[in-house]
Amino acid sequence: MAGKHRIAVFASGYGSNFEAIAQAAAAGRIDADVALMVCDKPAARVCKVARAMGVDSFVFTPRDYASKADFEREIVARCQEAGVELICLAGYMRIVGETLLEAYRGRIINLHPSLLPSFKGAHAIEQALEYGVKVFGATIHYVDETLDGGRIIAQRAVPYDGDDIDELTAAVHAVEHELYIDTINKLLK
Repeated sequence: MAGKHRIAVFASGYGSNFEAIAQAAAAGRIDADVALMVCDKPAARVCKVARAMGVDSFVFTPRDYASKADFEREIVARCQEAGVELICLAGYMRIVGETLLEAYRGRIINLHPSLLPSFKGAHAIEQALEYGVKVFGATIHYVDETLDGGRIIAQRAVPYDGDDIDELTAAVHAVEHELYIDTINKLLK
């Protein structure tokens, strides 16, 4: 539709955040179209979800490229072809490299399942639970050269006083979905 922003969502796995964002866009809760889904794992569930929702996808296998810069050049070309203005990382389990950062600097955001700067990296919820924190949460931040270290845009707390990782993960994911949608809307305005 004319006038709508165009975003890309990058994912590597199940795709619950991709699905929440795409559904919100389809329902008009985000003033954007999900123009592209990018995934580095062809067998990931998110690929099936994107197909079912009619979202164009670029699915690749990193080892098919000579370098990270090579596959990132392809990603940049696909994003530019689709008119992507904002890239939303949603469970994309790759560190963004210089090629993608230079093309979209200040326009790549990431969702992380902790209250950064605490518990960076791939297993944040488990690390926080093992540490014994009583307030968990989610953070949206700009992506830069550091691991989960870009400027924080938004955070939301998830109080939890238990020890069930599945229950905690579900609670954090529920907050992530709404936080990401709210943050995308704010950034696009």
